[in-house]
Amino acid sequence: MDDGVDRAQGRRSPPTERVVQVLDFLVSRKEHRFGLSELARTLDISKPTCLGILTELVRGGYLVRDPVAKSYGLGPALIAAGRAAQQGFAAGPVARRHLAALSAEYQTTCTASAVVGDRIAVLELTSPPGVRAAAKVGEMYPFAPPVGLMYVLWDGEDALQSWLRREPTLPVRLDRERLRKVVEECSRTGYLVETLTPVGQRLHTLMAGVAAHDLPAELRDVLGEMVSSLGERVHLDAEHAGAMHPVSLIAAPTYDAEGHQAMVLTLYVGAELASDDIARRGKALAAAADAITQEVGGRRPRTGGH
Repeated sequence: MDDGVDRAQGRRSPPTERVVQVLDFLVSRKEHRFGLSELARTLDISKPTCLGILTELVRGGYLVRDPVAKSYGLGPALIAAGRAAQQGFAAGPVARRHLAALSAEYQTTCTASAVVGDRIAVLELTSPPGVRAAAKVGEMYPFAPPVGLMYVLWDGEDALQSWLRREPTLPVRLDRERLRKVVEECSRTGYLVETLTPVGQRLHTLMAGVAAHDLPAELRDVLGEMVSSLGERVHLDAEHAGAMHPVSLIAAPTYDAEGHQAMVLTLYVGAELASDDIARRGKALAAAADAITQEVGGRRPRTGGH
């Protein structure tokens, strides 16, 4: 190799190193946010330099700034960057292949999403030609009650309780008996069936990209009156004896190498289905989730699951 190229590759760029230092620090503490002074002091960067770095990263969407607390955390642009990097690894292409097969079979949108930092992010999406996608890659939702139950439902009691302790995005009622039934049925079947009213569907759409601190207290109270208790939107077989059931979506988990939930696969429905059809789609989605888990070297936990 040319000596000039060797020397160029060996050169260091202190300004770039500081940017990487900031990102590395926040990624390693993904569940926390930090103020300017704390970041500058911890990373030994002058406040003006640190402010310039943070401002540019916020402008690019790599970080987000809480205007009330004046603190910084990971931003949605990292999702797109992570998704691009993901293409070189197994999870992305494997998930997309299975999602595409489900989309084609049921003529609907399918997604793979996961918890990234303090948000839920859509990582993969497939939708047949002519079918309007029900979501979009990079779309984010707050990971706090009442949003996010399916991301801890199959991950054990500790994960569930940790999620319940998060500051709710909206006022919610906790019906522990109902939640217990939801956990038991979804653990038995390996999938979750969610039914939403038209008002609930509109609320879910409005919550996309919204964090709890972005909502004025008065608005949170009003919206809270529209929200049912946790788990109430989950379809439970024992409670639905009718011939047809309004279904919004079906979800099933994939697992990582340690047996923890990794991604949640979602198959959108948005129609009334008979019980047999719900079960058929749920089993197909759960089978796809199991196949992805196996292909990427994950494993289902020893307890729970289907």
